[in-house]
Amino acid sequence: MHEFKLPDLGEGIHEAEIIKWHLPVGQVVQLDAPLVDVETDKATVTIPSPYAGRLHWVAGEVGDTVLVGKVLAVIDDATAGMADEPPPPVVAERKSVSKGQAVEQKALPSGSDLEKKTSPPSAPYAREAPSSGNSAPPDSLPSSPRPAAPATRRLARELGVDLRLVSPSGPAGRITPEDVRRHHQQQVLPEKRPVAGGSAPSASLPNLSSPNLKLVPPDPRDEREEEPTTELSELVGIPFLQVDPLPDFERWGPVERMPLRSIRRKTAQHMVTASLVVPHVAHMDEADVTLLEEFRRQEKPKRTGQAGGSLSLLAFVLKAVAAGLTENPEFNCSLDPVAQETVFKKYIHIGVAVDTPRGLIVPVIREVNRKSILQLASELEQLVARTRDNQLQPAELVGGSFTVTNIGALGGTGLIPVVNYPEVAILGMAAARPRPVVVDGEIAIRTMLPLTLSFDHRVADGGHAARFMNELVRRLGDPHALLLET
Repeated sequence: MHEFKLPDLGEGIHEAEIIKWHLPVGQVVQLDAPLVDVETDKATVTIPSPYAGRLHWVAGEVGDTVLVGKVLAVIDDATAGMADEPPPPVVAERKSVSKGQAVEQKALPSGSDLEKKTSPPSAPYAREAPSSGNSAPPDSLPSSPRPAAPATRRLARELGVDLRLVSPSGPAGRITPEDVRRHHQQQVLPEKRPVAGGSAPSASLPNLSSPNLKLVPPDPRDEREEEPTTELSELVGIPFLQVDPLPDFERWGPVERMPLRSIRRKTAQHMVTASLVVPHVAHMDEADVTLLEEFRRQEKPKRTGQAGGSLSLLAFVLKAVAAGLTENPEFNCSLDPVAQETVFKKYIHIGVAVDTPRGLIVPVIREVNRKSILQLASELEQLVARTRDNQLQPAELVGGSFTVTNIGALGGTGLIPVVNYPEVAILGMAAARPRPVVVDGEIAIRTMLPLTLSFDHRVADGGHAARFMNELVRRLGDPHALLLET
């Protein structure tokens, strides 16, 4: 028997949603043959089988989510008589919290050597069982995990507190860090007694040899606590910030509930983080791209059928942005709030937001400043196509230092994009359209491109943004100068 655990699929990926099993339990799988398709918050990946044999057990069905490092499948290396044998019996699985959330692992098949290898580990967390008689008997403890934020569960583990014994005071029965500390003070810490000389008593560690010692195993939901997320209602230092439970919408009519899938769920988490952490400022301007559009129309017929022959406007914008980032490094950095340092990046990797049926995906074009406009146009065509066909590799979605989002193809007169944290700036492009403008005191029809630079006010000011946008507008207004500069 071989246990196959969900491998590390890329930087910052903690879980993956099962999209498709390539064969059912009981069937023979060849070495390196496709086993399962999983979707992360970045891309869909086909995972090959690392072993040859029969698929003995799987961790979940389509739509379930498995954590990285957890057993994804069990493959039996015995091949004799496989075709005639029915699939092995499987112990009933425990239900997941909800679709799209990490599932608790199925129980592994009974009667196999795997039970010995996968027996529950000894609990590493210990505390003294309270002797005051206030603790609940084991049979009366809740069987399901109590609702609590990852940070709260971490605190409970550090203090050795069993969350099933804690009385919640948060909204919707949620346990707060204050609940954990209060329970810890009441049940775990030794009573304070007067000490000669008025000095405060020192807290003693639990007596590991005590017969009252109670081992508290980690809550299965604690496995998600490594994600850098924080509940809004538990943020410290923001007055009046509290998320109230949603009303019962069914009171006013029928509703349909649809779980947030991997990419949409990650986007929601990412946007909340960026909106709360980054103090956004937006600087807006327009670029007169009349000459640039004429140049594109003249060159496109000459390059029809060649790589990058479309010569998209975005390729020119990327090149102009790269030149601007070289001159304005404050928009090509990240802020480290813990070390209180600004991390200036010596490379220019620009992410391009792509609209797909699965949500907004941002693949990264690397070394933009070192590539020609034709190279950028060609790479853009291929990257957008592979993004929409769900063929990207996880490595193509990380490492960006700046982001450009373009809604021009969909229309609109402007937008205010959210910074793609931990970057510090993002450029939004709307539709370039002919309209009347004043040129040298006279009204003329010019093709104008609305641009918005959203940036982190902690690392840059309005003056930086104005200078960056002025140079961007100048370069896009004179394509010959842009070509000469690059």
